[in-house]
Amino acid sequence: MIAGEALLDVFIDANILFLLGYAFWLAVRAGMNGFGLRYAYGTQLRLLNAVFAAIVCAPFIALGYDTLQQSGMAQNVNVNLSDMVVSYYLNGGFEMKSSSFEGLVLARDTFMLNVLHGDGIAARTVIAFFLVGLVIGLVRLTYSVFCLCRIVVSGYAWRSVGRIRIRVSDRTLVPFSTRGWRNYYVVIPSQMLSKEQELKVALAHEFQHIRQGDLEWEVVLEALKPFFFLNPAYRLWKRQVEHLRELNCDSEVLSQGRINISTYCDSLLSVCQRTLRKDRAMVLAVPKVTLVTADRSSLFGGNGGFLKHRIQSILDARRPAHQRLVFMAMAVPLLAAVTITTIAIQRPGDWSQDRLMLSTVVNLDRLDEINRLSTFGRLRN
Repeated sequence: MIAGEALLDVFIDANILFLLGYAFWLAVRAGMNGFGLRYAYGTQLRLLNAVFAAIVCAPFIALGYDTLQQSGMAQNVNVNLSDMVVSYYLNGGFEMKSSSFEGLVLARDTFMLNVLHGDGIAARTVIAFFLVGLVIGLVRLTYSVFCLCRIVVSGYAWRSVGRIRIRVSDRTLVPFSTRGWRNYYVVIPSQMLSKEQELKVALAHEFQHIRQGDLEWEVVLEALKPFFFLNPAYRLWKRQVEHLRELNCDSEVLSQGRINISTYCDSLLSVCQRTLRKDRAMVLAVPKVTLVTADRSSLFGGNGGFLKHRIQSILDARRPAHQRLVFMAMAVPLLAAVTITTIAIQRPGDWSQDRLMLSTVVNLDRLDEINRLSTFGRLRN
């Protein structure tokens, strides 16, 4: 039960951190836009990935903080949010019935105990809903990986460049890249072999994804997706990463000067047009990184979708200078905020003086209520 409680505690912390971390990221992005860094896609992508890595490492951050406190090095440092709220309440910060406030403070502990023991209809409903969603997500992921492996294995081995294997397949309409345990794979549609410019763009684009490490991040994001399907911030996070990596890849490929802008944009439009056909393999096969996908939900709407945004960025973007310096300047406060938040949302390890005082106040209020009811009963008699 202790192991289950620890896992549930980590899972709840991760969900909270994804919500708050995405909010921090939106604030940083707004600041970058205000300082003229709107087109610093590589910096934005690295910042988002850095925050993601910090969230994944959150249990170790919390463990390190506990170790420092137990050793006495951080004994007088208390940034626990729950303890601070209790102290603020006891100092008259706001009015609230003591028993109701105690219930609010202990809501997380109560929820965890109910879920771990399966007490109550609400807890059983949450457990059932989560397990059903998790199983569906894992089955979908497993089947998608199977489809992806089948496409890669059945493809014709065309060329090899180091650890990169280029394959030609007639089972896909869009070029994409993926990876195995050791090697990377770039899969090219067979009809693209006759289109020299499109082939050049596709290979340059997918090779750039491999250089940027986008495939590794995609694997991690897809693997965790079934566990965080209830968290809207995770979906937004993954979508933001997908957009930024494409925008950054476009910028990096064009900055090399080997492909002109018109050829690049024409290739994106041509490949996107083919994705409007029914290509079930491309819908199911994940994790992978494609050259371009058609956003059917927005292509027929008013904004033209993400492809329109990509082309506008290609035409308008200017590569900002000193991106590494900008990254360091933004990463330090952003990661500091995530670290402090990680420590602040932890469950209190023991009963502090303020919590003992709150418990005393609650007991006194209950005794006062009992005495009042007893006195009222005696007066009536």
